[in-house]
Amino acid sequence: MTQKRPLAQQHPQENVKAKSLPANAPVVMQIIPELGPGGAEQGCIDVANGLIQAGSYSIVVSHGGARVHELERGGSTHINLPVHSKNPLVMWRNIGRIKRLIQKHNVNIVHVRSRAPAWSAWKACLKTKAEYMTTCHAPYNISGEAKRFYNSAIAKGARVIAISNFVAQYLVDNYEISKRNIRLIHRGISLEKFHPANVRPAQIIKVTKEWRLPDGARIIMLPGRITRWKGHHVLIDAMAKINQPDLFCVLIGSDQGRSEYRAELEESIQAKNLGGQIRIIDHCDDMPAAYMLSTVVVSASTDPEGFGRIPIEAQAMGRPIIGTDHGGAQETIIRNETGWLIPPNDSEALAKAIQQALSLTDEQHYNLAANAMEHVAYNFTKEKMVDDTLNVYAELLQDQYLQNYKRAA
Repeated sequence: MTQKRPLAQQHPQENVKAKSLPANAPVVMQIIPELGPGGAEQGCIDVANGLIQAGSYSIVVSHGGARVHELERGGSTHINLPVHSKNPLVMWRNIGRIKRLIQKHNVNIVHVRSRAPAWSAWKACLKTKAEYMTTCHAPYNISGEAKRFYNSAIAKGARVIAISNFVAQYLVDNYEISKRNIRLIHRGISLEKFHPANVRPAQIIKVTKEWRLPDGARIIMLPGRITRWKGHHVLIDAMAKINQPDLFCVLIGSDQGRSEYRAELEESIQAKNLGGQIRIIDHCDDMPAAYMLSTVVVSASTDPEGFGRIPIEAQAMGRPIIGTDHGGAQETIIRNETGWLIPPNDSEALAKAIQQALSLTDEQHYNLAANAMEHVAYNFTKEKMVDDTLNVYAELLQDQYLQNYKRAA
């Protein structure tokens, strides 16, 4: 018989020392593949900080990433495990790793934010006191029954957070899940960061110089990684239809290795004689300043997004937003009041909407900006998202208490 290794040797950082907390403090462990720049990662960090402020113990399990320091600065514990892996053997080993963490840290709730670690966490929670819950961040592609089965781990939670009504309906339509277990919680943003009053003129000047734009130029901006379904090609076609040499366009986002699509965009720009008007910018460190520099913001996704942060960020900054009329954008943009919704993959409709946005009078622009900022402040703040998520945790903790009380009786 082989000798079992000590717990501390089974995987790096599995034996992280728990912080000193009251005996009855709830312990919530979020699991996410990596802590990178995405919206799911931002939500994870925001909720972790909210747990600490509420007097709970917050653990985040991930494969690391550039934002671990943000998490730890807020007081949460980060534990590094290969939960990013889709390798079946690694996923199987993660079951034991996660189960040991549940037992070591007396975890009450395991909250998973991705499909691969969802399978490991669901199995790990069985026969422990920990409640298993998930967040579904997107309408995952179902290309066959095998993919449907793989996706189904995200729908097995005692509670499943859907980031939009669109995602909630996707869950009901495709998986055996009761509507009673779904909680709608839209994503939220920080109004301290995304507010016009908090952007200094120097920030806007800096971005203008970096992008080599003329002073006072009218700018159409599309933020989003360079991938076909984000619709950059639709905006390029729309710019050609508008045909205004004094109008500039900025596409912000990395191609993340998708060099063929980027090359296709660059060829299209040159073929349409738009080389002097359209810039492709790999990265922007100051998105609030970028929004303030823009005249119109576009989200041209050809496939429906589960939520989409660009529309709410643009509205929070008081910028006219044009989105496609499907998915999460239908829930974040109020048609003809805070922005425009157009058919997907329709460059003609996009060109007309851009021209309408450019033709707004000062009064119309002011009213649209006021409506948009109020809309976001009421519905899509970081604080609302965190509070709603903590309320879901409270539901599960109450269920645990009632179950323990019945067993004791």
